[in-house]
Amino acid sequence: MLLFKKTTGQMQTIPMTKPKLHLDMDASRRDLYKALLERGLDVTRTPNLEVHEDASDEFQLLWATSHQRILFTFNIKDFVNLSQKHPFHAGIVLANQRTTNISELIHGISKMMMETTVEQWVGQVRWLREWLK
Repeated sequence: MLLFKKTTGQMQTIPMTKPKLHLDMDASRRDLYKALLERGLDVTRTPNLEVHEDASDEFQLLWATSHQRILFTFNIKDFVNLSQKHPFHAGIVLANQRTTNISELIHGISKMMMETTVEQWVGQVRWLREWLK
């Protein structure tokens, strides 16, 4: 994706970066992870070699941020609070686990990843339902 910016009478091309995603421990379903990978998305999950299963929510957010990954979670309250403590995170996407089925998760996340860029996510907390309309 490219953005064109006018500077001093000339157009400058600014490349926009595709987002990468991290599924926190609460959202780390193997079927979701596998389906997103099969769609060619850049996704990691807890647990992995650097983020252990018992990693705190804060550690997962800071790890995702250090790797420029949007964090996807069902853990709404804790991550809203953490977003205020760490306002320059790489982005947080929230979903309600009780009202969102696996096909909606796959569709919504895929659409979100195709329609947004890394640059749009810094410090943002958004609901997955934005991409389920």
